[in-house]
Amino acid sequence: MKTSLRLTIALAGTILATSAARADITVGFVTALSGPGASIGIPYAKGMAAAYEYVATVNGEKVRLIQLDDTSDPSTAARNARKLVEEEKVDILIGTAQAPAAIAMMAVSAELKVPMISVAPVVVPPTTDRWGIAVPQLPSLMFKAVTDRMTKDGVKSLAFIGFSDAWGDLVYTGAKAAEDRSEVKLVANERYARTDTSVTGQVLKIVAARPDAVFNGGSATQGALPLLALAERGYKGKIYGTPALLNADFIRVGGKAAEGILVSAGPVIVAEQLPDTHFSKKLSLAFRASYLKVNGTETTDGFSAYSFDAWLIFTEAAKRAMAKAKPGTPEFRTALKDEIFATKELAGVHAIYNFKPDSAYGVDERSLVLVRLSNGTWKYEP
Repeated sequence: MKTSLRLTIALAGTILATSAARADITVGFVTALSGPGASIGIPYAKGMAAAYEYVATVNGEKVRLIQLDDTSDPSTAARNARKLVEEEKVDILIGTAQAPAAIAMMAVSAELKVPMISVAPVVVPPTTDRWGIAVPQLPSLMFKAVTDRMTKDGVKSLAFIGFSDAWGDLVYTGAKAAEDRSEVKLVANERYARTDTSVTGQVLKIVAARPDAVFNGGSATQGALPLLALAERGYKGKIYGTPALLNADFIRVGGKAAEGILVSAGPVIVAEQLPDTHFSKKLSLAFRASYLKVNGTETTDGFSAYSFDAWLIFTEAAKRAMAKAKPGTPEFRTALKDEIFATKELAGVHAIYNFKPDSAYGVDERSLVLVRLSNGTWKYEP
């Protein structure tokens, strides 16, 4: 299903024009506006609307933004990416809400030689012809920030529960790395599908293992399921998580069972609580103002902010690429890809970005803080 920025802004209650001359840069944005991934896909769309409101031109030229719904399906995401490139002649792809779908888009990006910025964490195979980057923090960084705190909290044994997909594998790899560093001992590795409605069997095994703490490797609404099941069985131990749980629906569905969970997070989540000298504070407050302007509500999630940072990376790279080639040409796509990988010390709301051709990721420890859910609100824990 094809939608333009008009749909994104419709979600926000405002309408912006998207018509543009073909000489302008064209961006293809894919996200999950329906299906099980919509609880994070819609925030990505709202974040993109805020980004477009914040910066709608590059070197004085209007940017054309086309948005498509992948219905939370990897095959649809891949078809959307191909359609955007072959029919709409986009200069760059941005998307999508879930890791399996983003990986599918990455494959199309590499095949058709169009740069892509993934707003979901993905595993990108080693290659000498890389066309895509990922904005989110590496799961290994997400987890290390938390395991450092686990050590401080005296946690020795840890149970993991997460999705039975690429995202679950990514997060578990981070957990396993902590075990390999002898920081914790993993006593359980339980998985569930994003469409499951019960994790009773998995949680019974976790409770039987008697861990000091549980690491929740889920995301958004579905990430609340293990916490509800743990609470039903009287679990009183510590619970930790990743930025994938920074979502209003997770808080709503998890309710009291989610209270007290400690997660690593991009600093944008607690922007107003940061010291004035923090790199993220000023820009994060500007992002929130743009978000409120186009969406009519305040942002309480981390996903929308990934879209915002992806847009900043794209627009800054495009400024330099336009000096080398004309938008709409293969030469411009190559120049844009090269300039994205040349990004150095670019401050976003989540991180300071540094990319290079041999890596899809460009963030470091500065991209994470720790926050705890207290009375339905994330609180900064220095």
